[in-house]
Amino acid sequence: MLKNTQLLVKLSMLSAVAFLLMMLNFPLPFLPDFLKIDFSDVPALLAAIMFSPMAGVIVEALKNILYYLFKGSGVPIGELSNFIAGCAFILPVAFFYHKRKTKSALAKGLVAGTILMVLLLAVLNYFLILPAYAWFFGMDYMLDPAVKLGLTTGAIIPFNLIKSACVAALFIPLFVKLKPWIRQQSLQTGPV
Repeated sequence: MLKNTQLLVKLSMLSAVAFLLMMLNFPLPFLPDFLKIDFSDVPALLAAIMFSPMAGVIVEALKNILYYLFKGSGVPIGELSNFIAGCAFILPVAFFYHKRKTKSALAKGLVAGTILMVLLLAVLNYFLILPAYAWFFGMDYMLDPAVKLGLTTGAIIPFNLIKSACVAALFIPLFVKLKPWIRQQSLQTGPV
């Protein structure tokens, strides 16, 4: 019972930090304004590595629910996209790391997570997300296949590559510094 309570508190704290980091988002000057970089996947990565992949998914879900409640625009397309992208990025990292628990496994996971996120979001944006924006927000021009292809290849793919590189660049030194603490937390609480 105490371990479950401790885990719940830790996941809640990581979700709150992820939400705050999500609020500190910023656009890149050469990409559309609706694509914003944030570092909210770092606490989810920590949860996925400390406890389990499911813990990372829980942090991703809670941060997006909080963001929608505080900043949502009515239809949670952006939040759902962020959740899918975050899960696509953190799950391979967690799976690779939990298999071997080495720096090499972590690096392979970061590469696999980047590839999965970029490919999955390219397909989803082309077939679902951009059409959903067109339908819900009256952006009919996003239904044009040429516009969807241009946005996907010229903005969404580069954005996801840049975002995953930024998150990895912040996460790796943080992970190295916190590795003893991460090991202690995972032993104290156990998997989700």
